[in-house]
Amino acid sequence: MSSTDAEIERGNEGKTDANSNAKAFFDVYGPEARADIVLKETEANSTLNLQDVQGLATWVLAEGFMPSWVFIKNKPLIPKVVMLYIPGLDAGLYLSQSKLLKSFKECCGIPRAVLALSCAADGMHTIDALLTCKVKRKRDEAEHIQKKAARISQQGTSLSNASVLDLKDDLPFPVTYYTLTAKQLEDNGYCHKDPEFLSTLPAPSGTPGHEILALDCEMCITRKGFELTRVTLVDITGQVLLDKLVKPANAITDYNTRYSGITHEMLEGVTTTLADVQEDFLRLVHKETILVGHSLENDLLALKIHHDLVIDTAILYRHPRGQSYKTALRVLTRKFLSREIQDSGNGHDSVEDARATLELALLKIRHGLVDYFIFLVCFFGITSGPSFGMPSSTLARKKLLTVLSDSGKTSSLIDNFSIVKRYASELSNAIPVSSDDEALLKARKEVKNDRVHFIWTQFTELFSYFKKQADNDEKLNTSIAEMIALLTCSKPTGRKSIAYNVTSELRDILKRIDNRVKSLYSSLPSNAMLVICTGHGDIAVVQKLRKMLSEQRETAHCREKIVKVLEELQAQAEVGLCFLGIKH
Repeated sequence: MSSTDAEIERGNEGKTDANSNAKAFFDVYGPEARADIVLKETEANSTLNLQDVQGLATWVLAEGFMPSWVFIKNKPLIPKVVMLYIPGLDAGLYLSQSKLLKSFKECCGIPRAVLALSCAADGMHTIDALLTCKVKRKRDEAEHIQKKAARISQQGTSLSNASVLDLKDDLPFPVTYYTLTAKQLEDNGYCHKDPEFLSTLPAPSGTPGHEILALDCEMCITRKGFELTRVTLVDITGQVLLDKLVKPANAITDYNTRYSGITHEMLEGVTTTLADVQEDFLRLVHKETILVGHSLENDLLALKIHHDLVIDTAILYRHPRGQSYKTALRVLTRKFLSREIQDSGNGHDSVEDARATLELALLKIRHGLVDYFIFLVCFFGITSGPSFGMPSSTLARKKLLTVLSDSGKTSSLIDNFSIVKRYASELSNAIPVSSDDEALLKARKEVKNDRVHFIWTQFTELFSYFKKQADNDEKLNTSIAEMIALLTCSKPTGRKSIAYNVTSELRDILKRIDNRVKSLYSSLPSNAMLVICTGHGDIAVVQKLRKMLSEQRETAHCREKIVKVLEELQAQAEVGLCFLGIKH
């Protein structure tokens, strides 16, 4: 038998098994039986959230918790669940344009409102809430983790036996899960449009590049500001790959020895230039290399190099007071690695700092949330209660696709490359796409595969439109003026609110989304469940206004009025929708 024939036979066997299972259920429920959804009446003060939506998929396909807000009739008859994420479509936009989006109601009925995450979060947080889930944990496993936390606190981690292969064993999430999102890169100063900046390049074909490297730089002060005077790269074992002193292009006015460790004597005779170390750096660090560091945006700025794949330990170890604060590297090293750094009195040592950041990153990657719990214990003396980052005795958080795989269910993840790489499990089908039309095409194909039980995809055209509008300063200022006028004009009755300005471009986008939803629904097999979650509304404009206010930019509009517009837009954007439908 040829390999092709064997594959066909295996496929037919899978299809036969699926059909026989379905037939067995229909024999129990009767030939006319069908699955259905009954939404329960909303209780006072109860709000649906993203975890509720995700929990429905876990309940239908795996051993999740039974949802309290919906009843699934004849649940075993449901062969698969399709979850479609449409960021940008909040309740206000849907209600105002329901005629353009008529397929939503035709396929899924009346939606339920969902309280989205705060607009301070980006779209990745919403996807994370939908594609990771709470699972029941055995009590002895919880006790094991508590003991492990104490052991980690005392021992820290070591680079001596570390390897990339070690990292791939029994990780709660892949290494790339801990890299910064596009919004985190932007919010923390990693995005530079300076034409003088160089970008890392893909590794040459056939060349095994470094998967993870740690970087630390030291800077002195010149008449032009901070300039690079030392650059260090270490590999995952702590081996130094690059450590060079650099002569600044401008005259040094302050060696900054207390922090940089650089002295006049050290730089005597040094002829290495920024261009020289850039060349060395780009030979070692490729586009696919994960770069680890502490507040790494400063190091890359000094190097004048742009790199997107970053693990920043200043962000990875969240400060309890919020994202505006960052814990010093020496504090993290003392608390987690049980050693002192930067205490010699001679300034920082970039090799020592690079190794410390790498060990902290490995600690987080290997042990997930456990180290955050330790941080709170060590830093604030908190010793009880599961609500400070440590999983409770009965709950843990895992990737949804891993949970489904553990229950014998196969999944297909159809999304952009970064999402697929971040959330796919070993046994899932990872299908990267670059457009909504391609996502629809792949989703229609996967729903016809009897061996696939869960399909995730995303339509991003609406979100991309809102982001483009927010990035256009001229259009944004015009929109702000219109929104201020709407909020300040007197109305005899009713609440003042901002109406959507539906341009012809936006109208066309909504029509295309509606057609895609209709096309996806029509391709579903009988009794398949379609879950459409919209997450946030237009958070791009909200985040742009928040940034404008925090940076105290000069605008043509009164600050108090911008604040009112922001409050209204934020309230509007944080009410998403959940549509549920069963194909009959």
